[in-house]
Amino acid sequence: MSGLGGVVAPGYEPVLAAFRENFAKRDETGASVVVYVGGEKVVDLHGGVRDRTARAPWDDQTLQILFSATKGLVATCFLVLRDRVGFDLDAPVASVWSGFGAAGKEGITIAQILDHTAGLVAIDRPLSLDDLEGWSTDRSPGRVLDALESQAPVWEPGTSQGYHAISYGLFAGELFKRLAGETVGSFLRREVAGPLGADVWLGLPASQERRVATLYPNGPAAFFRSILPAVVAGSSVEGRIYRRFLDPRSLTRRAFANPAALGVRGVRNFDTARVRAMELPWASGVGSADGLARVYAALASGGLVSPGAVASVAARRSWAWDRVLCKPIGFSLGFVKDEPHLFSPNPHTFGHPGAGGTLGFADPDAGIGFGYTMNRMDHRLRSPRALALAHALYTSPGLRRASR
Repeated sequence: MSGLGGVVAPGYEPVLAAFRENFAKRDETGASVVVYVGGEKVVDLHGGVRDRTARAPWDDQTLQILFSATKGLVATCFLVLRDRVGFDLDAPVASVWSGFGAAGKEGITIAQILDHTAGLVAIDRPLSLDDLEGWSTDRSPGRVLDALESQAPVWEPGTSQGYHAISYGLFAGELFKRLAGETVGSFLRREVAGPLGADVWLGLPASQERRVATLYPNGPAAFFRSILPAVVAGSSVEGRIYRRFLDPRSLTRRAFANPAALGVRGVRNFDTARVRAMELPWASGVGSADGLARVYAALASGGLVSPGAVASVAARRSWAWDRVLCKPIGFSLGFVKDEPHLFSPNPHTFGHPGAGGTLGFADPDAGIGFGYTMNRMDHRLRSPRALALAHALYTSPGLRRASR
């Protein structure tokens, strides 16, 4: 690897070793990992390059698109808003957004939108980048609003669960506007990122573009080659989800299909200033590893919301066989409870991974805030690089001493 930089507190050397191994054995290109324990930064590492052609080094100021780790930031905003002004999680969404109540959605609650149980797993009316940009800026939100309000649930709300991969951000983003009187991106900057000094945005300003790393996804052909062994095997989690992903009639495919410009064949659109400037509350968040870690450290150790608010998301609210992800998984008001548990042995851990490997989580039991960002995407469902870093953290002598 080139340009390893940063610091590791005594006792956290296993994380440094895992970070080095990611470059030596797991094809890392550029990356950062930051860990806070009890409010103290104990790991702050960066290395590799943020652009292969220019050989520009990845440093501690580098930003990257967060993909679905964005959902954890959106969930944080809902948590902060509810802690400060209060709203009833069991209230119907239609009580604050009257147009939502059409097409069998009149009884869907705020909590069901956040916990992926609403049955709104897909948006059937095709949406373009122009439509999303109009909605994001509020200049012309009509086409997206019409699509959301006319969408019918695919199961009786509250009776099943399926990861709302894209639709979560559209419904949650519009709901947040109705509850807060502003966009979630605006709230994130003023009420979360600003006070914490956290480098996270939903709607990246042009002034920050120079800090963004080049994204290196696998192209569609490489993606399908990479999933072929799992598809043939069929019995693994990855095999099940990829088989359904290849079936255009499946809920899995539908959940990721619209807008097509931001699907598998359009993933490179995320590597554009245009998309990064949009507020797409499921995937267009941009940040640094330190930014993610700061947000989750504040949730884990206090200071951003009340202890009761943290307890409300540390406990798993839903657990079911997920009809999109084809495995059992839990959610808690927008945070993932299953995937972080793969990275942490502590049951109150919550956070959100993102496509390619990005990960942020809070562990209130150990006072941990964790953030990992990178620019070479991994199409495995569970990033071996993120797993290696998290597992190394939990085997670190420094963490065992801090937990006593």
